[in-house]
Amino acid sequence: MYIDKAKEVLRIEAEGITSLLGQLNSNFNKAIDLIMACSGRVIITGIGKSGIIGQKISATLNSTGTSSVFLHPVEAMHGDLGLVGEQDVVLAISYSGETSELNLLLPSLKQRGVKVIAMTGNVKSSLAGFGDAVLGVAVPREACPLGLAPTASTTAALAMGDALSVVLLECKKFKASDFRFNHPGGSLGERLKVNVAEVMMSRDQLPVVARGATVREAVSVLNDKNLGAVLVIDGEFAVGIVTDGDIRRLISANRNLDSFVLEEIMTPGPKMIQNDLLAADALSIMQRHEITFLPVKDGSGRLVGSLHLQDLLGKGEFRFLV
Repeated sequence: MYIDKAKEVLRIEAEGITSLLGQLNSNFNKAIDLIMACSGRVIITGIGKSGIIGQKISATLNSTGTSSVFLHPVEAMHGDLGLVGEQDVVLAISYSGETSELNLLLPSLKQRGVKVIAMTGNVKSSLAGFGDAVLGVAVPREACPLGLAPTASTTAALAMGDALSVVLLECKKFKASDFRFNHPGGSLGERLKVNVAEVMMSRDQLPVVARGATVREAVSVLNDKNLGAVLVIDGEFAVGIVTDGDIRRLISANRNLDSFVLEEIMTPGPKMIQNDLLAADALSIMQRHEITFLPVKDGSGRLVGSLHLQDLLGKGEFRFLV
């Protein structure tokens, strides 16, 4: 019984979104043009449930390359209107188009020379009359059986906001690297979608010793870099790796470090990853071979960087070289 009712709600919500297809017209193009020509920000305003939807649309715009801020209509009439300049564009949201607190604000916005995009379920409303572009978001019915609580209508407004955001994203040629730059605290899944080159330590930061170095020289670099391993290099190529575990085993066996040549204790041909692969591939290699340090090579096999497990799992700052 409960599931049947839930399915009916979802069908009504889907119906509301689908109904937007027939309401898209030249006004949508004009709204995009207004925002693209805007040298300021998109100021989003609305009250009640529309205001909450407006805040989400503002957040989506910000994360996809369009600077935006939410302005509460009542607070605007008590001083916050000062954040709006003539270089901005306003997106005003009201399903009825007759929300008094919002419509009271609109003349003041127009006096500032601000362009207004109206998002409303009533394209003949007072709000629509103020709009330089009008986005219709009427729905056939609400999912609320009383027809009172905004449900399908707020879903439709949210979807129209997403449509604006995505079209603007493409118009601005916003890239995945731009999105990640705006989300430095994003989820692990998002972080692992970047190329190895974006998160690796550069060559000059690496713990390296040249072939022919002593074991004590390797220990000194291990202590200095504190990454758990040191790479043995021959020119631009990594030919071996010595881990702190290798050194501990020597010490625990009471072996004299000075009695060994570095090549005797290193592991030749260390596991490496190419710099144009994904961070997810690097994590997979680390897990498969139970290692925490992974050198990075370019297409010619030259050593260009390295990754530590903590770089991938997000301990501290997740570095982006963009």
